Order: sequence, then structure tokens, then C-alpha cells
Amino acid sequence: MDIRTTTRIKGQEHWTTSGGKSLFLWSKPAQGERKGTILFIHGSSMPTQPTFDLQVDGMPEASVMDWFATRGFDAWTFDCRGYGRSYKGPEMLATIAEGAEDAAAASEYIMAKGSGPLMVYGISSGSLRAGLFAQRHPERIARLALEALVYTGEGSPTLEQRRKKLNEWRATTRRPIDRPFMMSMFTRDHASTIEERFIDPLVNQVLALDDSSPNGTYIDMCANLPVIDPEKIRVPTLIMRGQYDGIAGIDDLMAFFKKLPLPDKALTVMPAVSHGSFRQKNFLASYQILHAFFTRPALAFTE
Repeated sequence: MDIRTTTRIKGQEHWTTSGGKSLFLWSKPAQGERKGTILFIHGSSMPTQPTFDLQVDGMPEASVMDWFATRGFDAWTFDCRGYGRSYKGPEMLATIAEGAEDAAAASEYIMAKGSGPLMVYGISSGSLRAGLFAQRHPERIARLALEALVYTGEGSPTLEQRRKKLNEWRATTRRPIDRPFMMSMFTRDHASTIEERFIDPLVNQVLALDDSSPNGTYIDMCANLPVIDPEKIRVPTLIMRGQYDGIAGIDDLMAFFKKLPLPDKALTVMPAVSHGSFRQKNFLASYQILHAFFTRPALAFTE
């Protein structure tokens, strides 16, 4: 199958609860021979559908959910509480720990339908949510992919700048998001890497769902790192890092990688990619990296 061959697939909404509050899930069914189930976990500033099911005229491959569903994976995602269509009460800070609770609730709902264990992918603070979920529920995870991960925060210029506003983040549960803010996400690391055809659809689809985001992940990433322990992640793990990513310091990732206890692990640097590879010119290469990890044959020998 050509790397760009993608079928636009009708999605289905689902609802469950986490912490007694409503949790929105979104799924795309596998086409053809079924190869597994993927759970995608979003980051700090955008709800899940624009992140993983971006709709761009003439580019069905802009949706990573459609791309993987076309290739035989049931694709699932959810809005953490505080985002998108899930519960957004004013008290909802949406910390990393709360996001891990949401991932557990989503996985329980999905696996009750006969799927699992799951392939799990998280981006940015979503990788922290995914990592903490993996610590708590390794039996639910077949493979874990963490993109734009931050461990201790060392060597992260983006977090260094955010810490200057830590008192501002702590003063309220939410921060406004608008088009200028979203444009800054595209340009802060390396403006030339972004896929320009994605910008307007992404901005429009995010702002149709949210005009603010909760501050919990910003506070955690600025003041409470580390929030996950690599020595407690006992599932096969892939770490994906964009060459120009201002969040994920390479030495910080190497320290994390070395502490992962299972030998079934990999770390890849994605060339000419900044923060959030699915929105970059080289997005198809990122899909292929993830696909290769999720379709890796089972080990014939372990010791």
C-alpha cells in the first residue's frame, strides 16, 4: 500500500465517565484485516479530534486515525477532562495524573468491547499521561509510543520560558487559546518544518471546540517533574523525538531511555521535525515510524 493511500472513514462518538465526569471518546474502525487497536492521547493545548483526526480537503492522510484505520487498526482517542467535548467544569485543572485516570477509563471502555491489550501513543504532555497510565496498568498495553516526551525538563528551552509564567498558570485553572497562540506553537522551534496546508484547518477545528485550555499540564511540566518513573514502565516502548523539538531535550530523553527496564525499546530522532510530528512536512515519515513499531513481529526468543 502506498504511504499516502488513505480512506476517509466515518467516525463514531462514545461516552463513558472518569472521576464521575463525562468523558468523550472517538473511534474509527479498522478496514480489511484487523491488526490491533491504537489509543491516541493528546497534549496540553488542543482537544483530541483536531489533533488525531484532522480534516483537510483533498488530504485524507492528514488524519492519523484514518491513516492507521486504512491499514487495519481500530483507532481510538478521547478528550481528557477539561478539553473538547469532555467535562470542562471551572475546577478542572487537568493534571498529568488526572489525564492518566482518563486514559484508564477510556481503556476500560475500549477493552470491554473485546479489544486489547492496546497500542498506546501519546504526544507531549500526552506522552506523560500515557507513561503514567502504563505504570499503573501495564497489563492493558501491548506497545507504548511516547513522542515529545519530557523527563526532568533539563535542556528544554520551551519549558525554561514557560517557567517565567508559572505564577500565572497557578493563579487560574485555564488559559485562553486563540489563533496567535496556536501560530506560536507552529513557529517557536523551526517555522519551516510545519505543513502549511494543515495550519488553517487545524486552527479552525481547535477553536470550534475550545477557546481555553486547562493549566494542569503546564504546571506539572514547569514545577513537578519528573511525574513518571521509567523504571516502572514495563512494556515495550518507543521514544520519538523531533530534531528541532524545544520541549524534549535529547540528553534528558537518553537518561529516560537508559532506565527503561525492558530491552524491547527504541529511541528515534525524526529529521527536520519540530514539536508535534503529525503536523510537519515530514508527517508521513512519522506515521511510518509508528506503524513499524506497532507491527513489529513478536520476539521469537527472549532471555
